[in-house]
Amino acid sequence: MRVARKGDRVIVQYIGKLEDGTIFDTTINQDPLEFTIGDKEVIRGFEEAIIGMEEGERKVVVIEPDRAFGKKREDYIVKVSKDVLPPDLEVSEGMTLKLSQEGIQPIPVKVTQVGDDFIVIDANHPLAGHTLTFEITLLKII
Repeated sequence: MRVARKGDRVIVQYIGKLEDGTIFDTTINQDPLEFTIGDKEVIRGFEEAIIGMEEGERKVVVIEPDRAFGKKREDYIVKVSKDVLPPDLEVSEGMTLKLSQEGIQPIPVKVTQVGDDFIVIDANHPLAGHTLTFEITLLKII
């Protein structure tokens, strides 16, 4: 039986869980995920888990932060003056803003604190710092 290798286009179903068992993403009852192994369309640990699998095979894999979304970086958490925000913008804790700089793709940031004249934003990926568990089924190697 053929196994998945770098360069193969694959179709998978998965359930992604956090350390406490909370499901953060799944393809169950949705379209499966299709990607090419090695094209960096998914996190490194997920790609690595597919390599060597056969069609129809199911596995559970635990992916540490360094092979997922990285460790949470303190330098990505910044205190910003409200003066730089549009005057009509009502900010609240937990909301997502898009940080724009000329010539750079906008970056989503989460507001983690709101003060009288400042806000604190976090540009870390929401899953940064988390160890992720995936239940993966390789449906097809194209």
